[in-house]
Amino acid sequence: MSHQSHSSPTPLTDQPAAAEMAATIKTWARELGFGGIGITDTDLSAAEPEFLNWLSKQYHGDMDYMAKHGTKRSRPAELVPGTLRVISVNLNYLPEKVADGWQVLESPDKAYVARYAMGRDYHKVMRNKLQQLCTRISETFGHFEYRVFADSAPVLEVALATKAGVGWRGKHTLLLNRQQGSWFFLGEIYTNLPLPIDPPTTAHCGSCSACIDICPTRAIVAPYELDARRCISYLTIEHKGSIPLELRPLIGNRVYGCDDCQLICPWNKFAVNSQESDFAVRNGLDSNDLVDCFAWTETEFQERMAGSAIYRIGYTQWLRNVAVGLGNATSSTAVIAALKARQQDSSELVREHVAWALAQHAHEAA
Repeated sequence: MSHQSHSSPTPLTDQPAAAEMAATIKTWARELGFGGIGITDTDLSAAEPEFLNWLSKQYHGDMDYMAKHGTKRSRPAELVPGTLRVISVNLNYLPEKVADGWQVLESPDKAYVARYAMGRDYHKVMRNKLQQLCTRISETFGHFEYRVFADSAPVLEVALATKAGVGWRGKHTLLLNRQQGSWFFLGEIYTNLPLPIDPPTTAHCGSCSACIDICPTRAIVAPYELDARRCISYLTIEHKGSIPLELRPLIGNRVYGCDDCQLICPWNKFAVNSQESDFAVRNGLDSNDLVDCFAWTETEFQERMAGSAIYRIGYTQWLRNVAVGLGNATSSTAVIAALKARQQDSSELVREHVAWALAQHAHEAA
């Protein structure tokens, strides 16, 4: 598990001591900036068949890592032997000062970037905070076994957070919380501490289908069921190859991820802005012009995206995505010139998407 020594933790033989420890851990978590925190056991037998059914339908697309770990994802103690409890937390990420999402989406010459990727890569921020929490627990209560996760291993995050009472699974498959909406990251601590578990919360989507209705590519194929192969977040981030032709016009100006299902969700009227300076908008990513983004050299891309989640898709994929955005942009001399400047790009993937984008404008002109 962790690199802690293997001496046993403070004995939690009596329930009041365990309850007190759990309450203390929750207080510390909130001091670190976590919005919600819950504790659950490792029994995901209710979620496992749903997950395996999702895989059998090939809804995970190219994300081989979703399938290759067998049942480790749905059985936490197989991933980390000795795990008795999972501490689930969320961390709000929506920056206070950020361009209005709908306005950017309705401006076809702007590049839309998912709100979670405006600032510093959340994996590092979340892991650091979880590690701080674990360090404090061990300093106060004695060494214990643990491992922290931030979207970084085969973990059924939403299922665990739902069981722990941090929120409920929305019809778009993301976690929702009545007090915080859905603009947050999830993180977990797998531990051998026999803490008391929290009850799950009730679901509050009711008859609402706003997220299903607004999805540009109809990726939410049924309530609580997402075909990732059609999802713009998957296509622009996870998918490495050529974007399917029939989906390109539907992507619009979304160059990294998609937030439509969150922007439309009524529960996000209660969204809480992040107090985390690391998530503040960097490099104008909330409303850059597509033409400007397409002009970046590889060095400029790496410098601007250093420390950002976007860095991980790499320069070629970034250009591919922006080319699609430019193909969907309003025809102008600047847009055509930007595309023509990359007709001989060294990447075949970029050249192909540039050719498609130019054909879109030729068709429009005709």
